[in-house]
Amino acid sequence: MPDKDFLENYSLFRKLSVDIPETLYELSKPPINMECNDCKSIQTFSIIDNTAFLNSFNHEHYSISNVNLRLQYQCQSCQIFKRDFILYISPQLDYIYKTGQYPEWEIKMDKNLEITLGKHAKTFRKGLVCESQGYGIGAFSYYRRITEEIIDELLDSITDLIDKNSLEEYKNALEATKKTRVTQEKIDLIKDLLPEILKPNGVNPLGILHSELSEGLHANTDEACLENATHVKDILTFLINQIIQSKEASKLFTNSMKSLLEKKSGKLQ
Repeated sequence: MPDKDFLENYSLFRKLSVDIPETLYELSKPPINMECNDCKSIQTFSIIDNTAFLNSFNHEHYSISNVNLRLQYQCQSCQIFKRDFILYISPQLDYIYKTGQYPEWEIKMDKNLEITLGKHAKTFRKGLVCESQGYGIGAFSYYRRITEEIIDELLDSITDLIDKNSLEEYKNALEATKKTRVTQEKIDLIKDLLPEILKPNGVNPLGILHSELSEGLHANTDEACLENATHVKDILTFLINQIIQSKEASKLFTNSMKSLLEKKSGKLQ
């Protein structure tokens, strides 16, 4: 700890609850894959052996409880560009979060998601900004609003992916969703009919989305909302990308089969 996903993807002040080793010597320092501003591409970065406490001591066998720690990574391709992370480690060694990062945490939006969201992309980007600043309640509110605004279109768009044996049942459930304005109810009506292609390893993303959206804003802390906001964002991104990829693959297959049949028909003539 920290792990690769934490360094690459966590925004500032988003806590990662995990058991942390007691000394700097035991702390893992994994390679990461991030954008290199010099190479202009994703590259592997490895830690430079200058890890430093930002407190008054600096010894690898000293306890890292309740300290700020600086990690510096260097691009292994150009050997020039560097990334810095400032981490805070809790007194009980049970959580960690970033207090600083350079270059700053990127507010990046998936291209397919941006195209699909269209006029709603601006609202989604506001959620990303809140997430980058650790404003969990704000981020969750924006992502929830996006889900509420696009859920009907999202459910309509997967009709072509439904198995023929379940298609009639899905269409009936889809009609029922038109009679309610509550997003959780819409998802609940449809989630068990989701095609297997949209359920990686048997995990139902709509079921998880339903659970996350059911969490109340008023009772949760900024930290809890930030965690939920990240899940909602990731599920939406997965669903939209998977739907797009599945439809493109189906279109490519259909066109290829049509082309082969046309060629075969031409030869027979």
